[in-house]
Amino acid sequence: MLMTERGRAMWRTCLASAFRTALACTIVGSATLYGPEWINRHVAFPAFSYVAVILIITDATLGDTLRGCWLALYATCQSVGPAIVTLKLIGPARLTAETTALAAALAAFVVVLPNSSTHLVAKRIALGQIVLIYVIGYIKGAETDPVMHPLQVAASTALGVVACVLALLVPLPRLATCEVKQSCKELGQNVTTRVKLYMKAFCSDDAMSATASVSQARVLARSSSKLYQTLKRYQPSMTWERLPFKIWRWQNVNDNKGEKLQSMEIALRGMEMVVASKSPIPSSLLAGEVKEDLKNIQERVILSIKRVNNSPQPSVTPESDQKKSDECLQTLQEIPGTPQDLPFYFFLFCIRLLETITMAKPEENKVKVLEKSKTKSWISDWDSKKVMPALKLSLSLGLAILLGSMFSKPNGYWAGLPVAVSFAAGREATFKVTNVKAQGTVIGTVYGVMGCFVFQKFLTIRFLSLLPWFLFSSFLSKSRMYGQAGGISAAIGAVLILGRKNFGPPSEFAIERIIETFIGLSCSILVELVFQPTRAANIAKLELSRSFHALYECASLFGAKASKAEIMESQKKLRSHLNELKKFTAEAHAEPSFWFSPFNFSCYEKLFKSLSKMADLLQFSGYAIGFLGEQGKTKSPQCKEILSNVDKDLKSLTESIGLLAKSFEEITLLKSLDALEKALAKSDNTSWDIELGKTPNPSFSTAVSEPEKILETYLQHCRSVADGIFRVEEGGEEEAKVDKSEVVLSLSALGFCVERIGKETREIEEMVKEVVQSENPSSHVNLHEISCKIRSLYK
Repeated sequence: MLMTERGRAMWRTCLASAFRTALACTIVGSATLYGPEWINRHVAFPAFSYVAVILIITDATLGDTLRGCWLALYATCQSVGPAIVTLKLIGPARLTAETTALAAALAAFVVVLPNSSTHLVAKRIALGQIVLIYVIGYIKGAETDPVMHPLQVAASTALGVVACVLALLVPLPRLATCEVKQSCKELGQNVTTRVKLYMKAFCSDDAMSATASVSQARVLARSSSKLYQTLKRYQPSMTWERLPFKIWRWQNVNDNKGEKLQSMEIALRGMEMVVASKSPIPSSLLAGEVKEDLKNIQERVILSIKRVNNSPQPSVTPESDQKKSDECLQTLQEIPGTPQDLPFYFFLFCIRLLETITMAKPEENKVKVLEKSKTKSWISDWDSKKVMPALKLSLSLGLAILLGSMFSKPNGYWAGLPVAVSFAAGREATFKVTNVKAQGTVIGTVYGVMGCFVFQKFLTIRFLSLLPWFLFSSFLSKSRMYGQAGGISAAIGAVLILGRKNFGPPSEFAIERIIETFIGLSCSILVELVFQPTRAANIAKLELSRSFHALYECASLFGAKASKAEIMESQKKLRSHLNELKKFTAEAHAEPSFWFSPFNFSCYEKLFKSLSKMADLLQFSGYAIGFLGEQGKTKSPQCKEILSNVDKDLKSLTESIGLLAKSFEEITLLKSLDALEKALAKSDNTSWDIELGKTPNPSFSTAVSEPEKILETYLQHCRSVADGIFRVEEGGEEEAKVDKSEVVLSLSALGFCVERIGKETREIEEMVKEVVQSENPSSHVNLHEISCKIRSLYK
């Protein structure tokens, strides 16, 4: 049933997108084929009107289209104004293939250079306009008017923009606000259902039933990630719909609702961590009225989630519900006696964390980090990371125009257009993206040629045949195989043939366009290989090392008593590196190996999962420490003294984790073990000799070899803390009294994190060893020995 609903939703989305795209293209076609003479005189390039439609309206809302109008205007100012001046100075009659390619390359460099301040759609439109202005100016030569020709390109763009606006208003406007509102509603239902499933699995006595509930929850978790992507996709577009809301006084959507729902994911991942583990919950902990109390907690949490999703204002749990909550936790008065009891307490901790997040005010979910204000200027864009994309694009575009014009002067711009309209600001999987662009162009062109042959005498039916193709292209855009690059290429390939007339036999035009497209894509690959010879596998390896460094910094802050803002910022940095690792791992997997050794995708994928779990555990530890800090404001000096022992345990563990992460960072940066041996031979340093006991990294394996011992010591100190709290409460000091259940939950959650961190560390060690072994198949890998050698080399 779930798959059916999701399939219906995708069908509705793709059908609506295809309808609006086909309607916009029909408006362009009707205006250029049947419109008055003055339209044909000013809109001289209807092909680019179609391109503008595809770039703006694909899966768009009214807010996207309004933003697209502004971006098209901005792009036109970037390209048309300078082009008029350039054509005036050079003169169209003096343009050659070389000067045309050089002028287009320089103009493209200026457009792409402000990498962070210009939207990608604006850059693609501006680059497409640059190709048409200079290449067609070269084709027509002296017949080209230096002023009117660029203005005709601008008018062609404007027609496409107007068609997009009209198509989005018929029959009813598709609003980003409605999309966000619907996504928030589905997210609320998703979170509620997952809480019920996790609670069902937690309380179930049947292992099969618990496994089935966890499986259902995992499917919902994957659905929730897509819903969060939808929120991220449409929330910026809501800004462009503010004016209609103010004019028509429509009800707006609370922007913080999606953020609060997304912040609940950490608690849900913790609940899944417990129920997905194969270790059963001791039946003694679930005996008596505990299950009934857990159901009451579940209902209260679900009620809080519903309040978040239905009310734009932060809701407050009624006092009666809060008293009921305290009664449910009255039994939590003792620290778990064995490690097997920790999952039970950690699950309750996650429920309490989930409830805390739902009741928090919007500003409490965000970490305020004071940063020095930086003056941004155009000059600040001149650094290697921002100049390189502009340089590569300008060279690719210039080379494509040069070779395309040399192959066929009348059709030379078809080599430059694919490079221009498919520009991506970030790094892409070069061969994979180029492959899907070529395939999309070919199948779209073939469909267009077939449509022309079948409906050769019926131009109106030709436009109707675009509707099923745009529907197919929408599915291509949402597929893993083709993605947005392949879907857009397929849509453009068909519409450029079906939407034109008087361009010669369709088959000849299709063949020439396919060849020109191949020339342009080949130029992109060539420039990419020359200027970025580093394989995606090597970048993934570098990102793995950076992830270990971020883990080292994150773990180090726990022992340094850093502020909450610093800890959250370090966790955010770790998440960022992990996202990059996931991205480059997928890119390396899609990249052909050629003569290089195959990329160990499965091992990197396991490392990503383990590091993500480690990041989650550190985040749970941060929340638990925060709860303890709130209770610590009322503690007596006696309790503070007892808590210091717990702090020492955590500091010892985090230091061990940090040292281990630092060692893994250094190990994963190695090119090969042979290079390390050669470097050691040159340095003549033997302090790494393990047999002499002179290892510069004695704490390398503490967290790996002794997690049970650390956990046992930690639990002993936690019991001392609990006993100290009892003595304080019996002393009758009202200002020193604390919520013991909160302390027990937080300390137990920390114990669970200590245990799981040890397990994840051992798994990470095995995976790192496998990565190093796959890169050095003829060597025996001993991570401890390698770490000692590296430390000795830099000693």
